[in-house]
Amino acid sequence: MDRLTLFGVIAVALMLICYALEHRSHWFVLAFAGSCALGSAYGFLQGAWPFGVVEAVWSLVALRRWWWRL
Repeated sequence: MDRLTLFGVIAVALMLICYALEHRSHWFVLAFAGSCALGSAYGFLQGAWPFGVVEAVWSLVALRRWWWRL
């Protein structure tokens, strides 16, 4: 497994964990937004720009949800 693939696995794993724990704290919503941004970076770095765009949008949606939960 190369470093880029490992980065992608970690980003997606963090997304899953943070999404599952969102109901516990608004900080998990913020962490989900950050992990979506990491997933977006992974998508662009590997050349799958549609995945990168979708993850960037999810990151913005999660940031908005975090802001409303404050």
